Amino acid sequence: MSKRLVPSMTALQCFEAAARHLSFTRAAEELHLTQSAVSKQVAQLEDMLRHHLFLRIRRRLQLTPAGSLYLAEVNKILTQVDISSRYILSYGDETEVLTVATQPSFGVGWLIPKLKGFGKAHPNIHLDIRNELEPFALLQAKADVGFFFGQGTWPGATCIELFDDQVVPVCAPDLLEQPLSNAEQLAELVLMQCTSRPEAWHEWFLEQGLSAQNSYHGPRFDTFYMCLSAALSGCGVALVPRYLAESHLASGSLVMPWPHTMRSQGAHFVAFAEHAAEVPKVRALVDWILEQITPQAH
Repeated sequence: MSKRLVPSMTALQCFEAAARHLSFTRAAEELHLTQSAVSKQVAQLEDMLRHHLFLRIRRRLQLTPAGSLYLAEVNKILTQVDISSRYILSYGDETEVLTVATQPSFGVGWLIPKLKGFGKAHPNIHLDIRNELEPFALLQAKADVGFFFGQGTWPGATCIELFDDQVVPVCAPDLLEQPLSNAEQLAELVLMQCTSRPEAWHEWFLEQGLSAQNSYHGPRFDTFYMCLSAALSGCGVALVPRYLAESHLASGSLVMPWPHTMRSQGAHFVAFAEHAAEVPKVRALVDWILEQITPQAH
């Protein structure tokens, strides 16, 4: 195996500080080093990379094109090291990290509220919750537990159904000048589209024996939660999972312009790798989530 090209952290810090200040002297003051030490670190870095990172013009520094490119990469490295180091500071000796993958709208609209009290009940488990648009995290060993929407088949994983999925049309109350007399009138309004389910509006109309020409037209959003936010702002009508809209419908901030509810071809699942079924931290979260599900959630 060829030797890795890994400069020292000190060299990277010296380069970053010098690039930010465009001065070895000011970089040295910030890092509590001598000016010659900073200059030497940068020179060694340039030798290793075989590129000049700075131009020295009349006692002033200027980044070369290679230096500008390298600075962007070094900033990423130093930021990640800082985040990782601060991350460890938050843990006690007995703390275990449980990485959870969830799709964005589900995480915000359903999962996070259900986690209230989990930390108090399990103080030794630190949750690391990440957005995943596709259910690949478990397969890549990037997550201990995953929440996803689908058919409940995931090779190498145990999948437990949480609840099925129903979508409903919602909009701000003042969007409607008067109640609709039929579903076809809904097609005359702005229909907001969700990228993850592009057929949703077409299927909603088709289920009622209707074919709306503009069922694919309208502003497109990456997530249902963004669609919901747009509906709350009065931008149009969103077709979203009922669990996301329930509290807004109850408060009156959203209304259903037409009462038809469509069951999606799929359900929401919690999943974990088959070999992790008895891992205490995994079992703790899965049991907690299953206890939170009430009959009203189905």
